[in-house]
Amino acid sequence: MTDQVTPKEQDYPLSPVPMDQRKSFWSMGLVLLGFTFFTATMWAGGSVGVAFDFPTMLMVLAIGNLLLGTYAAVLGYIAAKSGLNTALMSRFTFGEVGSKLSDFILGFTQIGWYAWGTATMAILLVKLTGMPESLTTPLMVLFGFGFCITAFIGYRGLEWLSRFAVPAMIILVAVSMTIATSDAGGLSGLLAISPTDDMTVAAAITLVFGTFVSGGTQATNWTRFARSGKTAVIATLLAFFLGNGLMTLIGAFGALVYQQADIVDIMVAQGLATLGILMLFLNLWTTQDNTVYNFAVAGCNLIRTRRRRTVTIGGAAIGTVLAVMGMYEWLIPFLVLLGTFIPPIGGVIMASYFIGYKRQYPDLTTITLPAFNVPGLAAYAIGSAAAYTSPWIAPIVGVLVAALSYSVILVVSQAVRERRAQALGAV
Repeated sequence: MTDQVTPKEQDYPLSPVPMDQRKSFWSMGLVLLGFTFFTATMWAGGSVGVAFDFPTMLMVLAIGNLLLGTYAAVLGYIAAKSGLNTALMSRFTFGEVGSKLSDFILGFTQIGWYAWGTATMAILLVKLTGMPESLTTPLMVLFGFGFCITAFIGYRGLEWLSRFAVPAMIILVAVSMTIATSDAGGLSGLLAISPTDDMTVAAAITLVFGTFVSGGTQATNWTRFARSGKTAVIATLLAFFLGNGLMTLIGAFGALVYQQADIVDIMVAQGLATLGILMLFLNLWTTQDNTVYNFAVAGCNLIRTRRRRTVTIGGAAIGTVLAVMGMYEWLIPFLVLLGTFIPPIGGVIMASYFIGYKRQYPDLTTITLPAFNVPGLAAYAIGSAAAYTSPWIAPIVGVLVAALSYSVILVVSQAVRERRAQALGAV
């Protein structure tokens, strides 16, 4: 397919980001923070908050978000060093045609989040303002296409929104959490609250890690703009450990004090309804534009087109249709799907980069890749099966088993090739 557009104009969907187009630490950090400030993450935190005492809850949130941040940071390092996003890395890992599998999985999950966020904004706005329910569907259409404007512009649009939205959200959260601490009776009051639900520590860590692991796998869409691997690692850890950690903590905090996990419901309970609506809007927009941007990048690799902006509009349309069809009700099974089948993709990519390619991808324009990279696809299948059947922390199991499987398959296949070559030489 021939595209009459320049790679720079479309944010380099099919090629490495050149060094003269790389961004500063603060620019990338703000974009990543805006991405991780997400309403659904708070709900995951709320589920944890009612299942443990306060110290155990903090431990679970710290472990889950540190694991998530580390996972995303390793992929971020690879993206900064190579200038490639996850979709392009998957060509080396799964093959020219095989990479379309990861494109579909990653694109589908991101557009699922986009649909959920679009529906959430419309439904809660109607609920909080008392608008007629008949306006819910028109509002879904409005937000479905409105949220994609900054993604349509590209990295520059995402950055400008985050510059305003991230500081504003931090201030709103600080005000709300100060009130919540006072309402709970201070630290002593928090420590005295007893759990009201049951959940194992492994299940809680799985929930915290799995809720945003899809985003972590595709954070390479921004870390590829980093000026160095160190910058990418620090910015990613900042966003996914601190940013995502803050969102889960807010949800857990609210569930403890108000029996509400969402920051909007918490603010309404505190008498801050107007600020709650503003928080909801900023919270969702900074994630929505990132998710549809992710969909567009995966979609460009899937159909081999540089027209990222066109694919962005198409993704917004698909997300809007899913929102109108009731995506709001599908969140929990959707989270289970994400936590099981996405992490192994990252695990195989890591093993492929560090072991298979020795930390140096060849030039995509000069190398001929196989249609299907059988070791990579086999390792992904093994990792996914292990995650699906694991009684332990499924996403972590998926990453580790997929990476280990790829490494073993690679070493064994290389040994077989060497033995065959020796046998032929002897003849």
